Amino acid sequence: MSATATIPAEELAALAARATRLLARTRHMPPAGDPLRIPDPLDIARVFALAHTELLRRPDRLLAVQRAWIADLAAILETVAARAAGRAAAPVALPDPGDRRFLDPAWAEDPRFDALRQAYGATLRRLRELYGGIRDALPVRDRRKLDFYLRLHLHAIAPANFPATNPRVLRRAAETGGRSLLRGLVHLLEDLERGRGRLRIRTTRPDAFRLGENLATTPGRVVFRNRLMELIQYAPTTAEVHRRPLLIVPPWINKYYVLDLRPHNSFVRWAVDRGLTVFLISWANPDASFRDVTFEDYLREGPLAALDAVRTQTGEAESLVLGYCIGGTLTACLLAWLAARGERRVRAATLLTALTDFSEPGDLGVFIDEDQLARLERHMADTGYLDAVYMQTVFALLRDVDLIWNFVIENYLIGNDPPAFDILYWNDDSTHMPFMMQSFYLRRFYLENRLVEPGGLVLLGESLDLGRVRIPCYVLATRDDHIAPWRGVYRGARRFGGPVRFVVGESGHIAGVVNPPSAGKYGYRVGRRRLADPDRYLAGAVHRPGSWWPDWYRWLARHAGPRVPARDPDRGPLPPLDPAPGRYVRVRRVD
Repeated sequence: MSATATIPAEELAALAARATRLLARTRHMPPAGDPLRIPDPLDIARVFALAHTELLRRPDRLLAVQRAWIADLAAILETVAARAAGRAAAPVALPDPGDRRFLDPAWAEDPRFDALRQAYGATLRRLRELYGGIRDALPVRDRRKLDFYLRLHLHAIAPANFPATNPRVLRRAAETGGRSLLRGLVHLLEDLERGRGRLRIRTTRPDAFRLGENLATTPGRVVFRNRLMELIQYAPTTAEVHRRPLLIVPPWINKYYVLDLRPHNSFVRWAVDRGLTVFLISWANPDASFRDVTFEDYLREGPLAALDAVRTQTGEAESLVLGYCIGGTLTACLLAWLAARGERRVRAATLLTALTDFSEPGDLGVFIDEDQLARLERHMADTGYLDAVYMQTVFALLRDVDLIWNFVIENYLIGNDPPAFDILYWNDDSTHMPFMMQSFYLRRFYLENRLVEPGGLVLLGESLDLGRVRIPCYVLATRDDHIAPWRGVYRGARRFGGPVRFVVGESGHIAGVVNPPSAGKYGYRVGRRRLADPDRYLAGAVHRPGSWWPDWYRWLARHAGPRVPARDPDRGPLPPLDPAPGRYVRVRRVD
C-alpha cells in the first residue's frame, strides 16, 4: 500500500506549506555575528587533514586496509548466499555490541538487511584499523579528537539511520500506509521550529511534568535568596534529626531537581527520611546581565552564603556538605578555601562525579583547546553568556547513539512521540553559563588544571591547596561517566589530605548517581588502599550490589552528630520566602 494512497492531499499540502514557511523564516533570519558551531567544523577539518597527510606517507597501509575491506565484503556476500541456500554461516563482521539500533530481528533474519548490517560492521572495523594505525603519529592533543570525530562519523553512517535501509522503518510505514513517515516529518518540522531553524531534537514530552506537582515535590521552603541562588530547607519527616545539617551544592549547568525528581527516585527525599536536615542550593538561570559574574562570585554567593544562612537557621557551627558535578568542583574549592583560613565550618564532605584533577577530562577535552576557547570567548563576549543549547549539544555528542540517533529513528523515521521520562525532561531544562565564570572555569580548570597545583588557584584572596583539606571525604565516581571519567575523579581524590572513602558506582554520570535502593539496580566497588594506579585500586576493590546511597549514609551518620528535635523551616530565624521548589528553578531558557 503506498503512502500517498491513504494520506489525503490536503494533509500533504498543509505539511508542504508549513515546511515552506519554516524555510522562508530561516532564510531571512539575520546572520549571526559570530556563529558558534559544535563540533567545530574547522577543527574537524584540521584533524582529518593531519590524519590524511600521515596516510599519504603510508600508501602501503592504506592499500592493505582497502584490500582487507574488499575481502570482508566478498566474504559477507558468501555468507548471505549460503544462508539464502539454507546453510548455516557465521557473520563476518557486526556492529558494536549494545548498539540498540540493530536489535530488530530482521537485521539478522533477512539476508538483505543482514548484508547491510555486516557491511557496516566491516566498515567500522577497517576504518578504525586504518586511522588507529596512524593516530600515534599525530600530536597528543589530536589523538583523542581523531578517535572522537571518527566515532561520530561512523555512528552517523549506520544504515539504521536511513529510512530505506532500516527494516523497522519500512515495516512500520507499510503498516500505517505511510502515516508513520508523515508523523515523523511533522516531528522534524516541530523541532526545527523549536530551534528556529536549528534542529532541537525533543527527547521527552514537555507536557508530561510540572515542577512542584510531579517533579521536585519534596516539601520545603526557600529560606534565603540572593542574585545567584535560592536556599531551600526541606521539611523533616522524622521526629528527630541529626544535629549537623547537610548542604547540597548541585551543578549550575542544569537545574538542581535531578536530585529531587519523583518520590521514588528523589535523593533529597531519601536523605530527609534518614533524619537529615537538608538544605539545597537552587541556582539562578543567568541571562546577559550576568556576563561579569565570576567563579569567585559563585563561591561567595553560593556555598559560603549558604553556610552562613544554615548556621543562622540551625545554630550549628559545622555542617555537612555534598557537591555534585561542577557543584562538587566548587565544593572542593570551598574546602580548600576554608582550610587556607583555618575555619572548621564543614565537618565532612561528599563529592559526586566531580573532577578536581582535569588532566584526563575524557571526551570533553575534545572541545577545549586554545583555538576553540578563543572562538567560544568571542561568542560569549557578544551574548554575555553561553546559551544552554551549546552545552546540551556537547553532552549529546558524548553519547550520540543514545541521545541523537535513537531519537532520530524513533521520532522522525518511526513517527513515535518521545517518552515521558523524568531524567530526559530535566536534561532538556538546562541553563545558561555566565561569560566570565565559564571562561575562567574552562581555562583554569580544564585547560591549565590549576586546582591540583598547591597555590595554583587563588580565590577570594586565598591560595588553594587540596592537600590541606583534612576533613573526611566521601567521593563517588561512576564507571561509565562520560563527563567526569572515574580515573580522573580517583586521581583528584588522592590529592586530599584527609581520609577519603572512594566509591566506584556502576552506570554513568546521572543514572549512576540517581540510583535509589528500591530500584535494585547496578552496584558499586569500594577499596581499602589508596593506590597510585586507579586500575589496580579497582581490581582490588570489593563489589557490593545495589545502590551506593545506604553506604553513603552509613559513612555520613558517623559525622552527622547525635539526634536532636526536628527543625521546621517555617519556624526558624530566617523568614520563609516561597514554598519549594522556589522561583529560580522555574526560569527556563527561551527556545
